[in-house]
Amino acid sequence: MANLYTDSSLFAPLFSDSESTEQFSDTKFVRAMLDVESALAKVQGQLGVIPAEAAQQIVDVADRLEVDFDRLQSGVEQSGVPVIELVSQLREQVGRPAADHIHWGATSQDIIDTARVLQIRSALSIIESRLGSTIRELARLADQHRHTLMAGRTHSQQALPITFGFKVAGWLMPLLRHGERLAEMNPRILVVQFGGAVGTLASLGDSGLQVEEALASELGLNVPTIPWHTQRDNMAELAGWLSMVCGSLAKMAQDIILLAQSEVGELHESGDASRGGSSSMPQKNNPILSELIITAARTNASLLASMHQAQIQEHERGTHGWQMEWLILPQMFTLTAASLSKAIFLSQNLAVDEVRMRKNVTASNGLMLAEAASYALIKTSMSKVDASRLVREAIQVVKQKGRHLIDVIREKTDAPVNWDALRDESLYLGSIDVFIDRVLEAAGKGKE
Repeated sequence: MANLYTDSSLFAPLFSDSESTEQFSDTKFVRAMLDVESALAKVQGQLGVIPAEAAQQIVDVADRLEVDFDRLQSGVEQSGVPVIELVSQLREQVGRPAADHIHWGATSQDIIDTARVLQIRSALSIIESRLGSTIRELARLADQHRHTLMAGRTHSQQALPITFGFKVAGWLMPLLRHGERLAEMNPRILVVQFGGAVGTLASLGDSGLQVEEALASELGLNVPTIPWHTQRDNMAELAGWLSMVCGSLAKMAQDIILLAQSEVGELHESGDASRGGSSSMPQKNNPILSELIITAARTNASLLASMHQAQIQEHERGTHGWQMEWLILPQMFTLTAASLSKAIFLSQNLAVDEVRMRKNVTASNGLMLAEAASYALIKTSMSKVDASRLVREAIQVVKQKGRHLIDVIREKTDAPVNWDALRDESLYLGSIDVFIDRVLEAAGKGKE
């Protein structure tokens, strides 16, 4: 059976996530809408807005209603929303006179938006849990490899020495910020939608605000400052967050792909030789998981543009932007959840070739120490211009003859420099240890 948010059962396993997708299934959505109708009747009964006996009847039936999905689908085709037919079926089962009090003071968008928020809350719980797992695994990896020497690269060229732990800390820190953003964003996202026809709650008279607050409390949601029928910035913000999470994971995945290149060979996605095989080249182990993470990130970035388009709505109730969210958000959640699952696997199984990392540093013949040598010469009172010229000349000798940079510089000057210490790349790591500690401390606080 094809995944709900992909066109192919063949490719769905690459980009889907059953746990996340289930939160946005038709069954879950219909149940969420019934939960909202039930909660609305319950609080209105408690507040005396509708008869308490009618409210209890509505709650009882809503909680056990077996929905006719064929009729519901036909109703959607006729009205464009599922609420009208769903309420009709609920009224049939409740019967008169209680049926007259179902959906009291609400509009279809109130029910759909609030039901969607309930789905989002469940889906965010899954995302948050996996984000936490990824953070914990990367923190472990950063600490484990805080002294694993490797080449730092800028513009894809070897630049200065770093450690693999420092690189992992750079993967980790954006995820910690995403966790902070989620905590800040939740109060804006997890809010009830209840405003009636145009958002004024006029049909409920003086009871409108009480019902809104009680409904939010019953569902465990926050109360918005004003009904948000055509204010979709909260949904766009959520989509942006999902896209950013995927983008940060894709940065890690891109690094893994580059470091797994045959000529570099410093990382492999796992030690399992059977993963990422080629049909014609048995020597290959393609970084498939990293490729899929990047694909998901680029897809979500594209979908995000549509979520921004969905903010353009007319007056107090829109005509089309709202429906775009139905198509886009579930896909973005599924892609993000799937990416996090892959990131967890990578962070747990990444095969780090420390020997190859050291060899690649050594193979540079000290060129990564050019900056260190320049500063060392300047500290001996040599002018910056002279130091730079001397180092540049030495670099050309290294490239032509394959000698070590420090040996060549040493022959060209009698400057009082500790050449043996300067020759050791592991002594030119700046504040790497402190930076790693800061990131790990931030990760530790996030666990509390």
